[in-house]
Order: sequence, then C-alpha cells, then structure tokens
Amino acid sequence: MLTVDQVAAAHKANLDVAFGLGAKAFAGVEKLVQLNVAATKAALNESASHAQALLSAKDVQEVLALQTNAVQPLAEKAAAYGRHVYDIATNTSSEFTAAFESKAAETQKTVLSYVDAAAKNAPAGSESAVAMFKSAIAASNNAMESVQKVVKQASEAAEANLQAVTSTAVNAAKTASKKR
Repeated sequence: MLTVDQVAAAHKANLDVAFGLGAKAFAGVEKLVQLNVAATKAALNESASHAQALLSAKDVQEVLALQTNAVQPLAEKAAAYGRHVYDIATNTSSEFTAAFESKAAETQKTVLSYVDAAAKNAPAGSESAVAMFKSAIAASNNAMESVQKVVKQASEAAEANLQAVTSTAVNAAKTASKKR
C-alpha cells in the first residue's frame, strides 16, 4: 500500500519534471526568437546594402548583375536558417525524449517494486496472476523500446533527407545564378 509520503514524493517528482520540461520548451523558444532576431537584423542590413548598390549602379547591366548575384546567397542563407531551426527543434525534442525515457524507466522500477511487494503479501494461488502482470509490464516495456527505436530511425532518415534537399536547393540556386 502507498503511504502519504510516497504519494507526496511522487507528486513532487512529477511537478519537478513538468517544470523542467517547461524550462526546456522555453529555452527552445528563446533560441528560435534569438535566431529570428539575428536573421531579421542581417536581412535588413543586407537589404540596405543591396539597395545602396542598386542606387549607385551606372547601367542596366550592372543592376542585372547585382540582382543575379543576390540570388545565390539568399538560397544558401535560407537553407542555413532552415538547418538552424531544425537543429533547435531536434535538440529540444531530444531533451524531451531523454526526460521521458528517464521518467518511464523510473516509473517502471516503481511499478515493479509495487508488484513485488504485492506478490509477497498476495494470497496463495495468485502466483500466476502476478506472473501474468509482470509479463504484461515487460511486454509494454518492449513495445515502448521498439517505438523509441523506430522514432529514432525516422528522425535520422528525416535529417538525412533534409540535408539532401538543402544541398540540392543550394546547388540549384548556384546553377541558376551561373546561367544568368
């Protein structure tokens, strides 16, 4: 049977986890805001410089050259921005996953200890029910581990695909700007 102290400790631990996850989420949002502020500031500075260069152009050919040369860096910067957003999201997600896995392992140990304690105090003949319950817990843990492996593989595949798409987009922009 659970004591009041055990319930209070469990609630405190859950509250600590909730606040920790909230702090991690806030840190991820803060990184995104910082990235957006930096990207906006850089875009404004580059736009001002580009406008000044366009205003000082002497002929149409120079204007066309300036416009053509501006395309390639934009594609590369957009790709870099996308990678930064993806990295922030991936890091924040991995922190959540680590916290979830840690809490799940802790919960598993706690449940198993309660099952063992209950089994010691169980009436004779309930061994098969206890064994079935332990088997169900083990099966759910195995299923959760399988899901975690699939999610990790999917994340790795998504990251590889993102890198391939980014590389293709940057190369296409380079090719397009060279043709002009």
